[in-house]
Amino acid sequence: MSVTRMVAVDFGASGGKCFAGTLENGQFSMSEVHRFAHEGVTFFMEDSKGDTVERTYWDDTYLYSNILQGLQAYRRDVSDQLDSLAIDTWGADGQILTADSNLQGKVYCYRDHRLNGMTDEVKARMDADRIYELTGIHFLSFNLSNQLLWLVMNRPEVLADGAFFLPISSLFYYYLSGARSVDSTWASITQLMDANTGDWSDEILKALNIPASILPTIVAPGTEIGRLRPQLAEHLGLPQAKMIASASHDTASAFAAAPIANADEALIISSGTWSLVGKLVDKPITTPEAMQAGISNEGGIGNVRLLKNVMGTWIVQELRRGWTAADGKETSWVELAQLASQSPAFAALIDPDDDRFFNPPNMEAAIAEFCKATGQAVPENRAAYLRCVYESLSFKYRYVNEQVCRVSGTKTKAIHVVGGGSQNKLLSQFTANAIGQPVYAGPTEATAVGNFMVQALGLGDIESMDEAQSLIKSAFPIVNYDPMDTDAWNKAYPRFQALCER
Repeated sequence: MSVTRMVAVDFGASGGKCFAGTLENGQFSMSEVHRFAHEGVTFFMEDSKGDTVERTYWDDTYLYSNILQGLQAYRRDVSDQLDSLAIDTWGADGQILTADSNLQGKVYCYRDHRLNGMTDEVKARMDADRIYELTGIHFLSFNLSNQLLWLVMNRPEVLADGAFFLPISSLFYYYLSGARSVDSTWASITQLMDANTGDWSDEILKALNIPASILPTIVAPGTEIGRLRPQLAEHLGLPQAKMIASASHDTASAFAAAPIANADEALIISSGTWSLVGKLVDKPITTPEAMQAGISNEGGIGNVRLLKNVMGTWIVQELRRGWTAADGKETSWVELAQLASQSPAFAALIDPDDDRFFNPPNMEAAIAEFCKATGQAVPENRAAYLRCVYESLSFKYRYVNEQVCRVSGTKTKAIHVVGGGSQNKLLSQFTANAIGQPVYAGPTEATAVGNFMVQALGLGDIESMDEAQSLIKSAFPIVNYDPMDTDAWNKAYPRFQALCER
């Protein structure tokens, strides 16, 4: 009896998880073996002029140590046999290493304020329309194009003498196996990859003065890129498992796990710290209308993810963090949703993607400021703040759905919410109400599920991602939410549209 054993490492922007996955007799199963919280850490430092600057970093050493803890837990609780391992991460950031593999400082977090204004710097060096035509990627402050240009402008010395750059997902593959590659789903979001050729764009690299030599090789999802280092394998008591390049951008993995029936009619929302809202299409759409709408074309697995980034539950996470600090105790996500349900509907609305919500010192104050600036009453209590955010997120999903449908010439008849946010019953119901179409919520751990399916594809256990759909549907329950109170939501929607189009 043949059994395939895999480990998926899933790093989001607020937590990490390791899963064990098994394929046996045509059935897929998975279990969590390790989970931990993490977040960017902010420092206040003096620059060369004596001014205090704010810097935010990730702790890659801590993240790496948790991969090892996850593998130790797998060895202890599951099996001493392992066929493959794959890693997916959030879609920004990375690290410069010297030719001798010395780290060049800490890993910057994409919310770090050094990137303020860098989009304008990129556009000053190359025509924005041409960049979008080549990459299909919208201009976002944390794009790798901005991050590497910042290094060129401010720390050019770290790019010399054989130095190399590894995106955050590739960094951990390198730690584990020595592999220096990045899969096409992650490379596609950098605004440095040509969406039509699948290679780094020489034209953009030259315009931004980024040395092509520092970038890793781009490979297809499912490619075997190495094996667990022998010394590490011995230390862990595991075989030298294959390192498979998953769809290492977590959104690509999550979209791959959505059990859709018809791509044209399915809106997919990968719901977590960020909400990635869009559809799967056959090829990039880089029309002026798509660019004007701020829509990105991100690499999928044999397709393209036509989508927009929405701020997601980050806003609620920051409210919760502030209230935890004030109260000395943490409110559960279920309790937060219950609070929101008790507040009157549509009292105040925000545009979740307003710049003031990206990384404010105090999220509650930022919401209050937005409400005052737009002539709305400030929420009276925590329940009202939460209701405001959840309703606004649902309306933003509708707003983006309308944009994506116009650009792609499709209609949405089903909404698939995948990822951790699919557990939020209130947000799922609000989303169905706002868009007026049924929501199908699940799988919850969609990113890990997609990660495993790409591993299975790379190992030859499945022949296509279409085959993966049947495995997913049989392994995970999907919860259905039908639209309710649509008249009230339709009546309130123009108020929200006006906020987005100020």
